Amino acid sequence: MKKALLLPALAAVAAFLIAALPAAAVTHGSLDGNAHPYVGLMVAKDASGTPLWRCSGTLISPTVFVTAGHCTEAPAATAEIWWDSDVQSNAAALGYPFTGESSGVVHQNPLYDGNDFSLWDVGVVTLNAPVTNLGYGQLPAENSLAGLKVNSKTTFTAVGYGLQRAFPDQGHSSVKDEELKIRMVAYPHLISVGWPQAPNSLILSDNAKTGGTCFGDSGGPNFLGDSNVVAGVTSFGKSWVCGGQGGVMRLDLPQMRNWVLSFVGP
Repeated sequence: MKKALLLPALAAVAAFLIAALPAAAVTHGSLDGNAHPYVGLMVAKDASGTPLWRCSGTLISPTVFVTAGHCTEAPAATAEIWWDSDVQSNAAALGYPFTGESSGVVHQNPLYDGNDFSLWDVGVVTLNAPVTNLGYGQLPAENSLAGLKVNSKTTFTAVGYGLQRAFPDQGHSSVKDEELKIRMVAYPHLISVGWPQAPNSLILSDNAKTGGTCFGDSGGPNFLGDSNVVAGVTSFGKSWVCGGQGGVMRLDLPQMRNWVLSFVGP
C-alpha cells in the first residue's frame, strides 16, 4: 500500500469496497539493518515536483527499481529513492523532505487498471544514474511459483518502509499509526496461490507471529524464503489495521516478468 503524503488516499477508500486495500509497512517485524541494502524507500512526485505518496521497492539492476503499479499511477511522473535503512533519522537531522539518493522516471504497466489494481499491480522506476554498490534482487523464473506448497513452511521475507503498526483507537472510530521511516523485515508464510478478487496474487499471513505488511510497504519485495528472488511485490491488505492476510503481486507471470525485463536490457 502506498502512503499518501499530501493527498487523501481516495484509491484506498475505493479499494476497501472490494476488501482489498493498497498495502503499506512491515508489522510485527524487526529491523532489517544492512541485510537488504537494495530495498529502498520511494517518494512519487507529480510533474511539478510535488510529493504524492511513499512506497517501497527493489533494485534489480543498476537502473531498474521494481515497485507496485499503484505506486506509479497518475499523476506520478518521477520518483526519489532513499537506500538508507534508517531514513527517519536522516529526516530528523536534515529536515523532511530532503533530496533522495537516487531519482528517476516512473512507468506504469500497460495492463494496470486503477479500478481493479490488484490484477496487474507492478510498476517500474528507471533511475537517472546507475547504482552499482548495493547488490540486486532477482526476478523468479517464469511460472515458477504456481506449484508452491500451501503451508506454514513456505515462507517469504517481506521488506519495506511502511507502517510498523496500525490499530483502532480506544473508541474504534479511527486508526492510529506507527510509521517510522525505517526498513523492516518480517517472515510471512503462504496462505494461498491466488484469491477470487486477485487471482494473480500470492496471499500471505499477516499476524503477530509471522509479521506482515501495512501502508507504505506497497511495492516492497517478498523474497522467496531467505533468497534474493523477488517472488512478488506487496500489493494490498484485507484490513484497515493491517492484520490477517496480505496480497503479493506475482513476478513470475510472463506478462509481468517480461515487461520488467524490457527495462533491464541485455
